[in-house]
Amino acid sequence: MEIAETNCSHKNHTQGDCIKSILPVKDALEVLSGKWKLPIIISLMFGNKRFSQIAKEIPGITDKMLSKELRDLEANCLVKRSVYDAIPVVVEYSLTDYGHTLKPVIEVLRVWGTTHRERIMGRVELAVQD
Repeated sequence: MEIAETNCSHKNHTQGDCIKSILPVKDALEVLSGKWKLPIIISLMFGNKRFSQIAKEIPGITDKMLSKELRDLEANCLVKRSVYDAIPVVVEYSLTDYGHTLKPVIEVLRVWGTTHRERIMGRVELAVQD
C-alpha cells in the first residue's frame, strides 16, 4: 500500500496545503485517541461482543473506562450498542459499517508497528551485545 508523501516544505505546496493535510489527521487522532479505543475496535472486528467479553480481551482496562470509551465510540458512529429483550437483558456491542472502514487503517498500523518493534528490538539487542 503506497502512502502519499506530505512534505510541507516542498516547493509546490503552500502552508494552506500543509494545514489541509494536518487537520483531517488531527481530527482522526482526536476520535481514536487514548490507550483503549483502538484495542476496543480491534476486539469488535472479530465479532459482536458483550461488555464482559470485551473487558476480558483487553487486559488492564477498567469497567468504568470501557464504558466511557464505548460511549465515545458510539457517539462517533463507530460502535453500535444493541439491547435485546431477554431475562436478563442482553447488551451487545458491534462495529458499525463506518467502524469497519477503520480496518485498512488498523492493518497499516499493525504492519508499521511490527516493523518498528523489530527495528527497535534489534537496536536494543545490538546495544546489549556491545
